[in-house]
Amino acid sequence: MTFDLRETRAPAEREADLMARLPGLIAQARTAPGWARILGDVDPAAVDTRAALARLPVTRKADLKALQQQDRPFGGLTSTPARQLRRICMSPGPIFDAEGRAADWWRFARPLYAAGVRPGGLLQNCFSYHFTPAAFMVESAAALIGCTVIPAGSGQTELQVQAMAELRPDTYVGTPSFLKLIVEKAREMGADIGSVQHALLSAEALPDSLRQWFVDHGIAHVCQAYASADAGAIAYETRTGGKLNPGMVLDEEIILEIVRPGSGEPVPEGEVGEVVLTVFNPDYPLIRFATGDLSAVLTDVPPSPCGRTNTRIRGWLGRADQTTKVRGMFVHPSQVHEVARRHPQLGKVRLVVTGTIADETMTLHCEVDDPSGPADGIVTTIREVTKLRGEVRLVARGSLPNDGKVIDDARDYR
Repeated sequence: MTFDLRETRAPAEREADLMARLPGLIAQARTAPGWARILGDVDPAAVDTRAALARLPVTRKADLKALQQQDRPFGGLTSTPARQLRRICMSPGPIFDAEGRAADWWRFARPLYAAGVRPGGLLQNCFSYHFTPAAFMVESAAALIGCTVIPAGSGQTELQVQAMAELRPDTYVGTPSFLKLIVEKAREMGADIGSVQHALLSAEALPDSLRQWFVDHGIAHVCQAYASADAGAIAYETRTGGKLNPGMVLDEEIILEIVRPGSGEPVPEGEVGEVVLTVFNPDYPLIRFATGDLSAVLTDVPPSPCGRTNTRIRGWLGRADQTTKVRGMFVHPSQVHEVARRHPQLGKVRLVVTGTIADETMTLHCEVDDPSGPADGIVTTIREVTKLRGEVRLVARGSLPNDGKVIDDARDYR
């Protein structure tokens, strides 16, 4: 069962709808001074395809702090004045996060519903209510669904166990690590928290071993949500007949691109790269917003048994910012991309740093049609761009791993 019929639209219908709405989103974003600066003289009417979207500049999450210091509190990226919002949250940095007044503003109802939350349910919300927005994502979504919330927040593990034992919630929402602490504390106290059969986990990685640990300890239905304080819900896992379906389903209000880390260049479908989002949000529109997370579109799989037809991604696969320091100089993924850009014959590239600190070797592995060809020009470009000496190794196309790494720090730190 799906949250609504939009989740089951034909993919072509969804794509046509998103592209038809895209010029309006660009026009709306340009009413915010920050986006007006970023987008410059872009004609919104001309941005009605993915190819046109891919020509727009990327704005990185890592840039938010600097943007917000220039233009308080949101870097000029919101189209609703700060004092007309419902909340202003603050993440570490500090980074200020906006929340508008619309119902389920963060679009978190879909992940909750996919995890088994239903009208009349009881949910223990263990995200923090202190400054950050995660708890409020859950609150607004639960209100839309018609689920009652225990506002437990984070910490005070014994009280968490007591609330579960006495109030008998059916769902936990929070981080995986905190749920594990609660389960362990309940076993230590001899408390029965077996009413919790559903868990929606986010904000941390969930290894398969930990997921199985929860199942072994009585929490039968465990799902993940991928969300952020700026974009809201991005993607979520689904289940059919108690079985987890492959991948994470993309939210209906998002255009996803997977790009080469350090660039805005989309990678071939299925290749690991950085998650870039365009989010249809009337208060806080995001245009080609680079999250800093790695993922990949799930390919060569049958339609999801749950009936949802949107694009699925592999989930969180690591961080895209692979900046490292070599011989006292920072080397950034954007510099590796610039080297490759200057040599169009190169395909995928990967800078591998080996050796030990102060005695390292920097080698650019480059996919090419003819690995026996010359590499002298590339060596020169590496020095020009990074101000460091580097070697080059030419390899056949398809040789480099599909893991999103642009810089691989393989030094021995022992």
